[in-house]
Amino acid sequence: MPDPNGASPLKRQSARLTEGDDRAPARSMLRAIGFSREDLARPLIGVGHSWIETMPCNWNHRRLTERVKAGIRAAGGTPMEFNTIAVSDGVSMGTEGMKASLVSREVIADSIELVARGHLLDGLVLIVGCDKTIPAAVMALVRLNLPGLALYSGTIGPGRFRGHDITLQDVFEAVGAVSAGTMTAADLREVEENACPGAGACGGQFTANTMSTAIEFLGISPAGANDVPALDPHKDDVAEQAGRLVMELLAKDTRPRQIVTRAALENAIASVAATGGSTNGVLHLLAIAREAGVPLSIDDFDRVASRTPVVASLKPGGEFVAKDLHDAGGISLVAQRLNEGGLINADARTVDGRTIGQIATAAVETPGQRVVTLLSKPLKPTGGLAILRGNLAPEGCVVKLAGHERLLHRGPARVFDSEEAAFAAVRDRQIKGGDVVVIRYEGPVGGPGMREMLGVTGALVGEGLGDSVGLITDGRFSGATHGLMVGHVAPEAARGGPIAALRNGDTVVIDVDKRQLNVELSDAEIKERLKSWRAPAPRYASGVFAKYAALVSSASEGAITRPPG
Repeated sequence: MPDPNGASPLKRQSARLTEGDDRAPARSMLRAIGFSREDLARPLIGVGHSWIETMPCNWNHRRLTERVKAGIRAAGGTPMEFNTIAVSDGVSMGTEGMKASLVSREVIADSIELVARGHLLDGLVLIVGCDKTIPAAVMALVRLNLPGLALYSGTIGPGRFRGHDITLQDVFEAVGAVSAGTMTAADLREVEENACPGAGACGGQFTANTMSTAIEFLGISPAGANDVPALDPHKDDVAEQAGRLVMELLAKDTRPRQIVTRAALENAIASVAATGGSTNGVLHLLAIAREAGVPLSIDDFDRVASRTPVVASLKPGGEFVAKDLHDAGGISLVAQRLNEGGLINADARTVDGRTIGQIATAAVETPGQRVVTLLSKPLKPTGGLAILRGNLAPEGCVVKLAGHERLLHRGPARVFDSEEAAFAAVRDRQIKGGDVVVIRYEGPVGGPGMREMLGVTGALVGEGLGDSVGLITDGRFSGATHGLMVGHVAPEAARGGPIAALRNGDTVVIDVDKRQLNVELSDAEIKERLKSWRAPAPRYASGVFAKYAALVSSASEGAITRPPG
């Protein structure tokens, strides 16, 4: 109820911005854009989104924002809309522009924080879509610790090519198939023109849908909201309900750090493992944990994944796309399966007031669905990722496991100091079966920005080499990557990690069962080689990339930026 001066007691932050005679100038400016006295007496709720005309992933954010704002108004709040940026991984992949992708995560989180602090907002609804907007929003929520939630704007529908579903992954792999002569340029054009049929983020369990799943398991998104596809008519209703829900969170003073706990983060890790999700989930959940002040290490991912079976058959390792998961019963159905085996922390709270266990119990399975298997008949007995260490990765690295990869590969190193050099070698058919492709100086500092390597990995698969080569990098992989690919090698080459000592022809061993990544060199030889190593000159001497390289942490710590020292 309003206080005697007319302002809501829920204006815990914004009263300092709008109340009292001395705040008349601020009110005057806000009245200029249509806010009434009554509007300013209510709690001010930021509605942040990433609409941008560079991708389909966030194309529906403006529409959803209007529905969120309607829900906030109906529940007694005053919404204030704001934008942040986004960088499309799919569009920028394989170019210098891809270096901006991971950097954008920090910029997005920073910009949300700045708007909320600068305008003393009382709560937040953050609409997220493409890959980096999702972890960035949650990072901002836990930094600010204001009542709030994140809402995923939804997956794109599958494309169709000659009678079967396709996704953006198929376009990347078609490029390699053309190079190999197994597909014509006309076929490639047809795949290109049909893979992405409208608004929404990439359709497989790539990074966007992996993180959408993870943040619903984390409890910071309302159950049943994220898996509704972007163009499903019900998405508008979901958005309006999110607007009403933030007002409930405000009334109860429920804060993000009460939701994002160690137990909730382990649930999120389990969701990545159980759905064969993107290895980027490791990077982003580590970053969220760091921002929330919750202890979490890269080894926790291996521990949770080792006990968690793969129960969802989703591309790229499985058969179905994200829309199919929604039709089968949604993210909650995956939670139900894991809960049946005691594989999630059932008592973890969520923003809708229920526990994840209660949500799992209430999930409704569509009869006859084939997307989510029974826990007794998993697609794979252990989760879709593993953490390796060894003399090439003392701080760890990540390998994605869909269930059909080789678990042991030993072969000669083919060393490249950039993604472009590696792609040129693949394109020119210089990589042979048995090789281990090494792409270095693409880490958080070296890139800078830790580019994804879907252009290279897609081309390898398209050329028919996916089952006979290994690849290791201090960069990242797209969620669409599959095959025996090892990323996030740390320490990275630009910081003098052992990967910087590799030479062409060195024998590299990837042993997943032993959780090891090694080169067959003695420690003394590696040390001797590194004596003559010199850090390369920064690729950028000024601007955002230079600032990022100066402040970013190791991939094993989430590649977050932090003050010097």
